[in-house]
Amino acid sequence: MTGAGYGPTSIAPPSLIVGGEAAPRPENRVLIPTHGRKPSRPPGAHIWDFAGETMGSTWSVRLIPPPALDRAAFQAAIEDELARIIALFSHWDPKSELSRLNAAPPGFWAVSEPFWELLNRAMDLADDTNGAVDPALGALVDLWGFGPPGPRPLNGFGTGPTVPFEEEIEAARALSGWGVVRFNREARAVQQLGGVKLDLSGIAKGHAVDRVSERLTGMGATHHLVEIGGELRGAGVKPDFMPWWADLQQAPGAPGPPAVAALFDMACATSGDWVRNYEVYGQTYSHTIDGRTGRPVENGVASVTVLAETAMYADAMATALTVMGPVEGPAFATAMNIAAAIVVRTGDGMIETVTPAFTAMLSEGA
Repeated sequence: MTGAGYGPTSIAPPSLIVGGEAAPRPENRVLIPTHGRKPSRPPGAHIWDFAGETMGSTWSVRLIPPPALDRAAFQAAIEDELARIIALFSHWDPKSELSRLNAAPPGFWAVSEPFWELLNRAMDLADDTNGAVDPALGALVDLWGFGPPGPRPLNGFGTGPTVPFEEEIEAARALSGWGVVRFNREARAVQQLGGVKLDLSGIAKGHAVDRVSERLTGMGATHHLVEIGGELRGAGVKPDFMPWWADLQQAPGAPGPPAVAALFDMACATSGDWVRNYEVYGQTYSHTIDGRTGRPVENGVASVTVLAETAMYADAMATALTVMGPVEGPAFATAMNIAAAIVVRTGDGMIETVTPAFTAMLSEGA
């Protein structure tokens, strides 16, 4: 989610019940994947649990181990993958590749292949969403108090934060937006214009979930559940052939019954305006920045939950639909066959819109 970051101020409350034990209750809406795949038989009857901290949040993994591998091998592989992601993409770590590029003087700078690949994927998503997902909003994220420099300055009374002046917003906008990113593809290099700050936190956490999931699969643990900061991806099933169940996060006060999803070869992510925000004179400013205005979103969207085959795509689309708002968002999600639930604050209370792809999953679970 845009501006979510990897620092100590970015810790989000667990957004989903983690662990695969959230079995459906009668009052739940139940979502079942529509991809039609059949699970293979798990290799054993035991589940191993792992947990830790990363990216200013927590992570957890549940897996059914294959024969001949011990716990230490999985622990080391998970921690190695997470450390690699931080070394590449954290804008909170000044030694990361992203931070070094952000601090570089003007010019073209060669980047590593994994950095190049994810940045190109981020640019494709920006193109697909007309900038609703944008990898170059770091200057605006910092200006609004959600980045590494820290919160906004306090007002003269010391009673609360200030908001930026219009001139500051326009200056940051001039250094922001995916349109300012330039590539030299032959040299695998990215141009730094001077002051441009990339911020891949709209997709990097989901990407980390996917990378850990793929690493576990490569080690033979094809039945597992991976969670980082509330974003999840499940593969295979549990020893009893039941799926990895996850209670989907809802905005406080959201209408409708809770929803529980079967994460069989499926991922999910939620973006919510209550997770990180501050208030100034009755106006709430949330952490999701709309690069098209240079401001935190103010369209009434309280939360967006997306289910997709990869956590990165679910992460990106949850942000994109939040930025698009209560009209454009559902229309885009419907056209793109995205399974999404969008909760909007209105003068008459909260309303929820679900897309046809989301409804189809509910039909499967009926």
